[in-house]
Amino acid sequence: MARILKIAASALLFLLIAAGLAIAIVPRFLDRIYYRGPETDHFDGERFFNPDGDADTLRVPTGGSRSGFLWRNLTGSDGRPPWPEKVAVTPGIPARRVAGDRMVATWIGHATVLVQTQGLNILTDPIWSDRAGPLGFGPTRVTAPGVRFEDLPKIDLILVSHNHYDHLDQQTLKRLWQRDRPLVVTSLGNDSVIGQVGVPATALDWGQRAVVRPGVEVIVSRNHHWGSRWFTDRNRALWSAFTIRLPGGNLFFAGDTGLGNGEWPREAASHGPVRLALLPIGAFRFAPGQMGSGSHIGPPDAVRVFNRMAPSIAIPIHWGTFRLSYEARDTPPRMLSALLRCAGYDPARFAPVRVGAPVAIPPVTQQAGGGDEGRIADCLRRPEVAALR
Repeated sequence: MARILKIAASALLFLLIAAGLAIAIVPRFLDRIYYRGPETDHFDGERFFNPDGDADTLRVPTGGSRSGFLWRNLTGSDGRPPWPEKVAVTPGIPARRVAGDRMVATWIGHATVLVQTQGLNILTDPIWSDRAGPLGFGPTRVTAPGVRFEDLPKIDLILVSHNHYDHLDQQTLKRLWQRDRPLVVTSLGNDSVIGQVGVPATALDWGQRAVVRPGVEVIVSRNHHWGSRWFTDRNRALWSAFTIRLPGGNLFFAGDTGLGNGEWPREAASHGPVRLALLPIGAFRFAPGQMGSGSHIGPPDAVRVFNRMAPSIAIPIHWGTFRLSYEARDTPPRMLSALLRCAGYDPARFAPVRVGAPVAIPPVTQQAGGGDEGRIADCLRRPEVAALR
Protein backbone atom coordinates (compact mmCIF):
# COMPACT_ATOMS: atom_id res chain seq x y z
CA MET A 1 0.00 0.00 0.00
CA ALA A 2 2.81 2.43 0.89
CA ARG A 3 4.43 1.81 -2.49
CA ILE A 4 1.11 2.42 -4.29
CA LEU A 5 0.64 5.69 -2.42
CA LYS A 6 4.20 6.72 -3.23
CA ILE A 7 3.70 6.00 -6.94
CA ALA A 8 0.38 7.88 -6.91
CA ALA A 9 1.99 10.88 -5.25
CA SER A 10 4.84 10.76 -7.75
CA ALA A 11 2.36 10.57 -10.62
CA LEU A 12 0.54 13.62 -9.28
CA LEU A 13 3.81 15.51 -8.98
CA PHE A 14 4.72 14.51 -12.52
CA LEU A 15 1.38 15.83 -13.81
CA LEU A 16 1.83 19.11 -11.93
CA ILE A 17 5.32 19.57 -13.35
CA ALA A 18 4.13 18.66 -16.85
CA ALA A 19 1.30 21.17 -16.55
CA GLY A 20 3.70 23.84 -15.40
CA LEU A 21 6.03 23.02 -18.26
CA ALA A 22 3.21 23.22 -20.79
CA ILE A 23 2.30 26.65 -19.47
CA ALA A 24 5.89 27.87 -19.31
CA ILE A 25 7.02 26.86 -22.78
CA VAL A 26 5.34 29.79 -24.51
CA PRO A 27 4.78 32.85 -22.30
CA ARG A 28 7.83 35.10 -22.10
CA PHE A 29 6.54 36.71 -18.92
CA LEU A 30 7.32 33.49 -17.03
CA ASP A 31 11.00 33.83 -17.91
CA ARG A 32 13.41 34.97 -15.20
CA ILE A 33 16.18 37.33 -16.26
CA TYR A 34 18.74 37.44 -13.47
CA TYR A 35 21.58 39.28 -15.21
CA ARG A 36 22.15 41.82 -17.99
CA GLY A 37 25.62 42.64 -19.29
CA PRO A 38 27.98 42.61 -22.25
CA GLU A 39 28.73 39.51 -24.27
CA THR A 40 31.78 37.47 -23.26
CA ASP A 41 33.33 34.13 -24.18
CA HIS A 42 30.70 32.48 -21.92
CA PHE A 43 27.71 34.86 -22.17
CA ASP A 44 25.84 35.56 -25.41
CA GLY A 45 23.97 38.60 -24.11
CA GLU A 46 21.03 36.52 -22.86
CA ARG A 47 22.30 33.24 -21.46
CA PHE A 48 25.54 31.82 -20.12
CA PHE A 49 27.25 28.83 -21.69
CA ASN A 50 30.26 26.59 -21.20
CA PRO A 51 33.05 27.68 -23.55
CA ASP A 52 34.17 24.04 -23.81
CA GLY A 53 30.72 22.99 -25.08
CA ASP A 54 27.21 22.43 -23.74
CA ALA A 55 26.12 19.30 -25.60
CA ASP A 56 26.89 17.07 -22.61
CA THR A 57 24.85 19.21 -20.18
CA LEU A 58 21.84 19.55 -22.52
CA ARG A 59 21.15 15.91 -23.30
CA VAL A 60 19.24 13.63 -20.96
CA PRO A 61 21.85 11.71 -18.93
CA THR A 62 20.30 8.34 -19.80
CA GLY A 63 19.51 9.04 -23.43
CA GLY A 64 15.86 8.72 -24.42
CA SER A 65 13.16 11.26 -23.65
CA ARG A 66 13.24 13.85 -20.90
CA SER A 67 9.68 13.02 -19.81
CA GLY A 68 10.55 9.31 -19.53
CA PHE A 69 13.64 10.11 -17.48
CA LEU A 70 11.62 12.38 -15.18
CA TRP A 71 8.90 9.74 -14.70
CA ARG A 72 11.38 6.95 -13.88
CA ASN A 73 13.22 9.26 -11.50
CA LEU A 74 10.06 10.31 -9.67
CA THR A 75 8.62 6.81 -9.35
CA GLY A 76 11.87 4.94 -8.71
CA SER A 77 10.88 2.52 -11.50
CA ASP A 78 14.32 2.29 -13.12
CA GLY A 79 15.68 -0.60 -11.05
CA ARG A 80 17.90 1.61 -8.95
CA PRO A 81 19.55 0.20 -5.81
CA PRO A 82 17.66 1.01 -2.60
CA TRP A 83 18.69 3.82 -0.30
CA PRO A 84 17.98 3.99 3.43
CA GLU A 85 15.11 6.27 4.38
CA LYS A 86 17.25 7.96 7.02
CA VAL A 87 20.90 7.81 8.06
CA ALA A 88 21.77 8.24 11.72
CA VAL A 89 24.01 11.22 12.38
CA THR A 90 25.80 12.32 15.52
CA PRO A 91 25.98 16.10 15.09
CA GLY A 92 29.26 17.80 15.83
CA ILE A 93 29.75 21.09 17.65
CA PRO A 94 32.49 23.08 15.88
CA ALA A 95 34.91 25.41 17.59
CA ARG A 96 33.88 29.05 17.59
CA ARG A 97 37.07 30.05 15.74
CA VAL A 98 40.27 28.46 14.46
CA ALA A 99 43.18 30.89 14.58
CA GLY A 100 46.29 31.29 12.45
CA ASP A 101 47.35 28.79 9.80
CA ARG A 102 45.47 25.90 11.41
CA MET A 103 42.61 24.66 9.24
CA VAL A 104 39.66 22.52 10.27
CA ALA A 105 36.97 21.30 7.87
CA THR A 106 33.60 19.83 8.84
CA TRP A 107 31.41 18.19 6.20
CA ILE A 108 27.84 19.10 7.03
CA GLY A 109 26.36 17.19 4.12
CA HIS A 110 25.95 17.36 0.33
CA ALA A 111 28.07 20.34 -0.85
CA THR A 112 27.91 22.13 2.51
CA VAL A 113 31.26 22.30 4.29
CA LEU A 114 32.37 24.50 7.16
CA VAL A 115 36.04 25.48 6.79
CA GLN A 116 37.70 27.31 9.68
CA THR A 117 41.09 28.97 9.39
CA GLN A 118 42.74 32.38 9.93
CA GLY A 119 39.95 33.21 12.40
CA LEU A 120 37.39 32.96 9.55
CA ASN A 121 34.35 30.70 9.37
CA ILE A 122 33.63 29.83 5.74
CA LEU A 123 30.54 27.96 4.54
CA THR A 124 29.99 26.46 1.08
CA ASP A 125 26.56 26.03 -0.61
CA PRO A 126 24.68 25.91 2.71
CA ILE A 127 21.49 23.87 2.86
CA TRP A 128 19.76 22.87 6.09
CA SER A 129 16.34 22.31 4.48
CA ASP A 130 14.67 18.90 4.44
CA ARG A 131 13.90 19.11 0.72
CA ALA A 132 15.94 20.37 -2.23
CA GLY A 133 13.31 21.80 -4.54
CA PRO A 134 10.56 24.37 -5.04
CA LEU A 135 7.22 24.58 -3.25
CA GLY A 136 7.95 21.71 -0.89
CA PHE A 137 8.78 19.30 -3.71
CA GLY A 138 12.13 17.79 -4.60
CA PRO A 139 14.45 15.16 -3.13
CA THR A 140 14.08 14.55 0.60
CA ARG A 141 17.09 14.81 2.85
CA VAL A 142 18.27 11.33 3.84
CA THR A 143 21.25 12.35 5.99
CA ALA A 144 20.63 15.03 8.61
CA PRO A 145 23.03 17.99 8.78
CA GLY A 146 26.28 17.13 10.52
CA VAL A 147 26.01 20.31 12.58
CA ARG A 148 22.72 21.58 13.95
CA PHE A 149 21.99 25.11 12.78
CA GLU A 150 21.92 26.39 16.34
CA ASP A 151 25.43 24.94 16.93
CA LEU A 152 26.90 26.62 13.88
CA PRO A 153 29.45 29.30 14.78
CA LYS A 154 29.10 32.82 13.43
CA ILE A 155 29.68 32.64 9.67
CA ASP A 156 31.87 35.26 8.00
CA LEU A 157 31.89 34.12 4.38
CA ILE A 158 29.45 32.08 2.28
CA LEU A 159 30.17 30.76 -1.21
CA VAL A 160 27.18 29.94 -3.46
CA SER A 161 28.18 28.09 -6.62
CA HIS A 162 24.97 28.27 -8.70
CA ASN A 163 21.20 28.41 -8.48
CA HIS A 164 20.09 24.77 -8.33
CA TYR A 165 17.92 24.13 -5.28
CA ASP A 166 20.34 21.70 -3.63
CA HIS A 167 23.05 24.40 -3.70
CA LEU A 168 21.19 27.71 -3.41
CA ASP A 169 18.75 27.24 -0.54
CA GLN A 170 17.04 30.57 0.01
CA GLN A 171 15.66 29.77 3.45
CA THR A 172 19.03 28.71 4.83
CA LEU A 173 20.69 31.79 3.35
CA LYS A 174 18.00 34.00 4.88
CA ARG A 175 18.50 32.44 8.33
CA LEU A 176 22.27 32.89 8.09
CA TRP A 177 21.96 36.49 6.94
CA GLN A 178 19.51 37.43 9.67
CA ARG A 179 21.75 35.86 12.29
CA ASP A 180 25.31 36.66 11.15
CA ARG A 181 25.34 39.20 8.28
CA PRO A 182 28.08 37.27 6.39
CA LEU A 183 29.72 38.23 3.10
CA VAL A 184 28.02 36.15 0.40
CA VAL A 185 29.99 35.62 -2.81
CA THR A 186 28.47 34.01 -5.88
CA SER A 187 28.65 34.16 -9.68
CA LEU A 188 26.76 36.49 -11.99
CA GLY A 189 22.98 36.51 -11.74
CA ASN A 190 22.66 34.42 -8.60
CA ASP A 191 22.61 37.58 -6.50
CA SER A 192 19.17 38.24 -8.01
CA VAL A 193 17.87 34.88 -6.75
CA ILE A 194 19.49 35.30 -3.34
CA GLY A 195 18.15 38.84 -3.11
CA GLN A 196 14.57 37.57 -3.42
CA VAL A 197 14.71 36.75 0.31
CA GLY A 198 16.42 40.00 1.29
CA VAL A 199 20.00 38.74 1.33
CA PRO A 200 22.62 40.88 -0.44
CA ALA A 201 25.34 39.03 -2.35
CA THR A 202 28.45 39.97 -4.28
CA ALA A 203 28.13 38.47 -7.78
CA LEU A 204 31.28 38.10 -9.86
CA ASP A 205 32.29 36.75 -13.25
CA TRP A 206 34.87 34.03 -13.79
CA GLY A 207 38.30 35.44 -13.01
CA GLN A 208 37.05 38.25 -10.80
CA ARG A 209 38.00 38.57 -7.14
CA ALA A 210 36.50 39.73 -3.86
CA VAL A 211 38.76 40.83 -1.02
CA VAL A 212 37.63 39.39 2.30
CA ARG A 213 40.35 41.15 4.25
CA PRO A 214 44.05 41.86 3.62
CA GLY A 215 45.73 38.61 2.56
CA VAL A 216 42.46 36.74 1.97
CA GLU A 217 40.51 36.91 -1.28
CA VAL A 218 37.95 34.86 -3.19
CA ILE A 219 38.56 34.11 -6.88
CA VAL A 220 35.51 33.00 -8.87
CA SER A 221 36.62 30.42 -11.41
CA ARG A 222 35.36 28.30 -14.28
CA ASN A 223 33.85 24.86 -13.94
CA HIS A 224 31.43 22.95 -16.22
CA HIS A 225 27.74 22.98 -15.35
CA TRP A 226 24.46 24.83 -15.95
CA GLY A 227 21.81 26.66 -13.95
CA SER A 228 18.03 26.86 -13.62
CA ARG A 229 15.31 27.23 -11.01
CA TRP A 230 12.38 27.24 -13.40
CA PHE A 231 11.53 25.83 -16.81
CA THR A 232 12.38 28.93 -18.83
CA ASP A 233 15.36 30.37 -16.96
CA ARG A 234 18.03 27.89 -18.00
CA ASN A 235 21.50 29.44 -17.88
CA ARG A 236 20.23 32.92 -17.04
CA ALA A 237 22.69 32.86 -14.12
CA LEU A 238 26.30 31.67 -14.09
CA TRP A 239 27.77 28.64 -12.30
CA SER A 240 31.26 28.58 -10.82
CA ALA A 241 33.94 27.13 -8.61
CA PHE A 242 35.94 29.19 -6.11
CA THR A 243 39.51 29.52 -4.94
CA ILE A 244 40.10 31.25 -1.61
CA ARG A 245 43.67 32.50 -1.38
CA LEU A 246 44.86 32.14 2.19
CA PRO A 247 48.24 32.70 3.89
CA GLY A 248 48.46 29.02 4.86
CA GLY A 249 47.57 27.63 1.40
CA ASN A 250 44.51 27.89 -0.81
CA LEU A 251 41.05 26.42 -0.38
CA PHE A 252 39.30 25.22 -3.55
CA PHE A 253 35.56 24.54 -3.76
CA ALA A 254 34.47 22.92 -7.03
CA GLY A 255 30.76 23.64 -6.62
CA ASP A 256 28.72 21.38 -8.92
CA THR A 257 30.51 20.34 -12.08
CA GLY A 258 31.19 17.93 -14.87
CA LEU A 259 34.67 17.45 -16.27
CA GLY A 260 34.18 19.36 -19.53
CA ASN A 261 37.52 19.74 -21.28
CA GLY A 262 39.28 19.01 -18.00
CA GLU A 263 41.33 22.20 -17.96
CA TRP A 264 39.60 24.04 -15.11
CA PRO A 265 41.45 22.11 -12.34
CA ARG A 266 44.77 23.33 -13.71
CA GLU A 267 43.40 26.87 -14.01
CA ALA A 268 42.44 26.81 -10.34
CA ALA A 269 45.85 25.43 -9.34
CA SER A 270 47.55 28.32 -11.16
CA HIS A 271 46.50 30.61 -8.29
CA GLY A 272 48.90 28.82 -5.94
CA PRO A 273 49.20 25.55 -4.02
CA VAL A 274 45.85 24.08 -3.00
CA ARG A 275 45.87 23.00 0.61
CA LEU A 276 42.30 21.66 0.62
CA ALA A 277 40.04 20.83 -2.32
CA LEU A 278 36.32 20.10 -1.90
CA LEU A 279 35.48 17.85 -4.85
CA PRO A 280 32.10 16.29 -5.74
CA ILE A 281 31.92 12.54 -6.36
CA GLY A 282 28.19 11.68 -6.29
CA ALA A 283 25.05 11.90 -8.44
CA PHE A 284 27.10 10.52 -11.33
CA ARG A 285 25.05 7.51 -12.42
CA PHE A 286 21.70 7.87 -14.16
CA ALA A 287 21.75 4.46 -15.86
CA PRO A 288 23.42 1.15 -14.97
CA GLY A 289 27.17 1.25 -15.52
CA GLN A 290 27.38 5.00 -16.08
CA MET A 291 30.51 6.64 -14.68
CA GLY A 292 29.67 10.32 -15.01
CA SER A 293 27.49 12.85 -16.77
CA GLY A 294 28.15 16.16 -18.42
CA SER A 295 26.85 17.90 -15.31
CA HIS A 296 28.50 15.83 -12.56
CA ILE A 297 31.87 14.21 -12.15
CA GLY A 298 31.83 10.72 -10.69
CA PRO A 299 34.72 9.03 -8.89
CA PRO A 300 36.81 8.41 -12.08
CA ASP A 301 36.68 12.07 -13.11
CA ALA A 302 37.15 13.17 -9.51
CA VAL A 303 40.46 11.28 -9.48
CA ARG A 304 41.41 13.03 -12.74
CA VAL A 305 40.61 16.40 -11.17
CA PHE A 306 42.64 15.47 -8.09
CA ASN A 307 45.57 14.50 -10.30
CA ARG A 308 45.51 17.75 -12.29
CA MET A 309 44.99 20.05 -9.32
CA ALA A 310 47.33 18.19 -6.93
CA PRO A 311 45.88 19.45 -3.65
CA SER A 312 47.53 18.42 -0.42
CA ILE A 313 44.21 17.01 0.78
CA ALA A 314 40.80 16.62 -0.86
CA ILE A 315 37.45 15.89 0.77
CA PRO A 316 34.79 14.13 -1.33
CA ILE A 317 31.42 15.89 -1.19
CA HIS A 318 28.05 15.86 -3.00
CA TRP A 319 27.10 12.29 -2.11
CA GLY A 320 24.86 10.49 0.37
CA THR A 321 22.64 13.38 1.50
CA PHE A 322 19.96 13.79 -1.20
CA ARG A 323 19.11 11.00 -3.63
CA LEU A 324 19.63 12.66 -7.00
CA SER A 325 20.63 9.75 -9.22
CA TYR A 326 20.81 5.99 -9.76
CA GLU A 327 23.79 4.74 -7.74
CA ALA A 328 23.60 3.27 -4.25
CA ARG A 329 24.25 5.69 -1.42
CA ASP A 330 27.74 4.40 -0.56
CA THR A 331 28.88 3.63 -4.12
CA PRO A 332 30.67 6.98 -4.69
CA PRO A 333 33.10 6.73 -1.72
CA ARG A 334 33.66 2.99 -2.21
CA MET A 335 34.44 3.44 -5.89
CA LEU A 336 36.66 6.43 -5.19
CA SER A 337 38.76 4.53 -2.65
CA ALA A 338 39.10 1.54 -4.97
CA LEU A 339 40.20 3.69 -7.91
CA LEU A 340 42.74 5.63 -5.85
CA ARG A 341 44.37 2.43 -4.65
CA CYS A 342 44.30 0.81 -8.09
CA ALA A 343 45.80 3.85 -9.86
CA GLY A 344 48.56 4.29 -7.28
CA TYR A 345 47.34 7.36 -5.39
CA ASP A 346 47.53 7.76 -1.64
CA PRO A 347 43.92 7.13 -0.52
CA ALA A 348 44.53 9.14 2.64
CA ARG A 349 44.83 12.32 0.57
CA PHE A 350 41.29 11.99 -0.85
CA ALA A 351 39.45 10.08 1.84
CA PRO A 352 35.75 10.13 2.73
CA VAL A 353 35.01 11.86 6.03
CA ARG A 354 32.20 11.35 8.50
CA VAL A 355 29.36 13.87 8.44
CA GLY A 356 29.77 16.27 11.36
CA ALA A 357 33.32 15.20 12.26
CA PRO A 358 35.95 17.98 12.32
CA VAL A 359 38.99 17.14 10.21
CA ALA A 360 42.33 18.86 10.84
CA ILE A 361 43.90 19.78 7.49
CA PRO A 362 47.71 19.50 7.49
CA PRO A 363 49.92 22.31 6.20
CA VAL A 364 50.12 22.74 2.45
CA THR A 365 52.72 20.61 0.71
CA GLN A 366 54.15 20.86 -2.78
CA GLN A 367 53.40 17.51 -4.37
CA ALA A 368 52.02 16.02 -7.54
CA GLY A 369 48.80 14.03 -7.73
CA GLY A 370 50.92 11.00 -6.94
CA GLY A 371 49.42 8.28 -9.15
CA ASP A 372 48.84 7.31 -12.77
CA GLU A 373 45.76 8.94 -14.31
CA GLY A 374 46.20 6.75 -17.36
CA ARG A 375 45.33 3.64 -15.33
CA ILE A 376 41.83 4.79 -14.37
CA ALA A 377 40.11 3.20 -17.39
CA ASP A 378 41.73 -0.15 -16.64
CA CYS A 379 40.86 0.15 -12.96
CA LEU A 380 37.20 0.62 -13.81
CA ARG A 381 37.17 -2.83 -15.38
CA ARG A 382 38.34 -4.54 -12.20
CA PRO A 383 35.63 -6.83 -10.78
CA GLU A 384 35.45 -5.08 -7.41
CA VAL A 385 34.81 -1.74 -9.15
CA ALA A 386 32.56 -3.00 -11.93
CA ALA A 387 30.35 -4.77 -9.37
CA LEU A 388 29.44 -1.54 -7.59
CA ARG A 389 25.90 -0.42 -8.41
